Amino acid sequence: MSADQSANVELIKKHIGEYPDFPKKGILFKDIFTALRHGEVCKAIKSVLVSYVRESCPDVQVIVGLEARGFLFSLLIAAELGIASVPIRKKGKLPGSCAQQGYVLEYGTDVFEIQQGSITSGQKVLIIDDLLATGGTMDAANKLVQQLGGVVERNVVIIELTELGGRKKLEASGSNVHSFIQYHDVE
Repeated sequence: MSADQSANVELIKKHIGEYPDFPKKGILFKDIFTALRHGEVCKAIKSVLVSYVRESCPDVQVIVGLEARGFLFSLLIAAELGIASVPIRKKGKLPGSCAQQGYVLEYGTDVFEIQQGSITSGQKVLIIDDLLATGGTMDAANKLVQQLGGVVERNVVIIELTELGGRKKLEASGSNVHSFIQYHDVE
């Protein structure tokens, strides 16, 4: 990473909000929305993401964003690179025929969906979200893309909570994971 991009990552990190006991007691929530309140941070995020994708995944054809914060970044990257942006949403939020994949949360289960035909067989895909914790949502997204025949080139997040083991889970299933900011203590 260049010195300029390292400085951009530090600027982003400086503006990440922290909310104790959210969404439940004992959790220190890391909030990207707090950082997005600042125009210079928005520019830094765009620069870091686009530069990373250009350098590390130059052949990617589709950027998939996970509900909901991942949408912010997927369209930004896709528009800059002139490639497709595809959403993965919670069950019942997308029209038409959809592929589904269940996943486990700390407090239950949920289902992700992607529209059939949004990714074609063999297309190279980068999946992006704001945060990686336990890896459940990203793992479900990987499986959905693969159901449609896509090839997941990379899982990218802005923030990674390393203590929760999401990277290990994803890498154990063959995923290539990149995060820009790592926090080693979640409480």
